[in-house]
Amino acid sequence: MDKLLIKTLIKENQEKILKMSFVERKVELEPNFNYVFVGLRRAGKTFLMYQHIQNLLKNGRSIEEILFFNFEDDRIDKLELSDLDLIKRCYEEIYKHKPIFFLDEIQIVDRWEKFARRLADNFFRVYITGSNAKMLSGDVATTLGGRYLIHNVFPFSFEEYLLAHNIDLTKKNEIYGKYYEIQKLYSKYFTEGGMPEIQFSNDPRDFLSSLYQKIYLGDICKRYHIRNETALNFLIKKMAESLKQPTSYTRLANIVSSFGAKVSAATIIEYINYIKDACLIFSVENYVAKLADKEANKKYYFIDNGILNLFLLDADTSLLENQVAIKLRQLYGEQVFYLKGKHEIDFYLPEQKTAIQVAYTMKNFDTRKREIGVFIELSKSNFEVTKYLIITKDEEEIITEQGFEIQVIPVMKWLFSFNS
Repeated sequence: MDKLLIKTLIKENQEKILKMSFVERKVELEPNFNYVFVGLRRAGKTFLMYQHIQNLLKNGRSIEEILFFNFEDDRIDKLELSDLDLIKRCYEEIYKHKPIFFLDEIQIVDRWEKFARRLADNFFRVYITGSNAKMLSGDVATTLGGRYLIHNVFPFSFEEYLLAHNIDLTKKNEIYGKYYEIQKLYSKYFTEGGMPEIQFSNDPRDFLSSLYQKIYLGDICKRYHIRNETALNFLIKKMAESLKQPTSYTRLANIVSSFGAKVSAATIIEYINYIKDACLIFSVENYVAKLADKEANKKYYFIDNGILNLFLLDADTSLLENQVAIKLRQLYGEQVFYLKGKHEIDFYLPEQKTAIQVAYTMKNFDTRKREIGVFIELSKSNFEVTKYLIITKDEEEIITEQGFEIQVIPVMKWLFSFNS
C-alpha cells in the first residue's frame, strides 16, 4: 500500500472530524478501556467514534493525536495484516504523539484481531467498528483476550430520533408544548425506523431499499459466497412475515423449498447465522423450553422497523411488536425471552419479574379477553412476576383482575418512560 496515500488519508480524516456535526447520542464510555462498536451498517457506529473524538478534543486532546482510518475508503485496495502496521508507521513519520486509534470497519482486513491485540498489549487506546457480529466470535474473541469492551450500536432510539428533529425529552416543557409534533414524528419513526441518515432523505423507502440491498448483497451474499441468492432473499421475507411467531429451521426450510429454491434445514441454519452476523436480525428464546428447543424454535426480530416494513403489506401489528423487541434488546440484551408452553407470553424479563404482551388494540372483545386471561393464568403459576404490561398502539388504562394489576400503556408513552 502506498505510504503517501496513507498519510494523505490520515490528514484528511483529521480535517473532516473537525468539521463534523451530528446528533449526540447518550453513550458513556469508560476512559481507560478499548472498545469494539458492533452494529448494522449505517446505524451510527462511525458517528459514535466522531462523537468520542470531539469529546476528547474538548478535554484537551489534540487532533494530531487522532489516527482515524476508514477501511472502506474506495481509494484503498485490499489490505493485508502487514498493512495495518504500515498505517501505524506512517502516522509515526508525521507526528511524535502516541496515537489514539480509531479503526473503522476493520473486519475487512483478514486477521485484524492480531493487530488489535498487539496495540492493546502495548497500551495504546483503541476504538474499532465493525458491521459483522461474527468478528467477535470464537477465535477472534480469544485473540482479543478481554482487552476490549463490546458496545452494540442500534439505530436511533425514539429519544435520539426526536433530538435529530430538535426536540429534547429532558426538557419537560418540550413534551407538552410540542406534543402533536412529537406524535407526528412518532408515526414516521414507527414505519420508517431510526437509521440516522434517514433524517436527511427525501425518499426514506428508497434509502432503506438501497441500504438493504447493500447489506444483502455485500455483507451477506458476497462475504459468504452465497450461490442461492433467491432462497436467501425469500427466507428474509418469510422471517419478516412470521415475525410474531416462533419459527423452526425445518418449517423455514419447507417454506423456502416450496417456493422453488430447495434448501435443507442445515442451509437455513447457516443463512440465519449470516443474517444475524450482519446485525440485520436478532433472536429471542423460549424461557421454558429444553435446550434443543430453545435453539430450534426462536422468534426473530429485525433491528430496525424501517427495514422490516420493506417486506410487509399489513404491517402495523408486526411493527408494534418489533419496536417493543428492539427497545427490550437495547435495555436488557439477551436477557429477553418469550414464554410458550402452558403459558404464551410475548416477552418475559426474569430479572425484572415482568411479563409483557403486545396488542395493537384492546377494543376488540376477544383480544381483550385473551390478553387478560393469559395474565390471569400466569399469575397462578410458579413464575415470579410482579409487573404485568400490555403495550398498545395508543390506548391506556389500568385493569385490576383477581388481586393483581395490569398496566395497559401506549407504545410512545412506554418509550418515554425510559427517559424520565
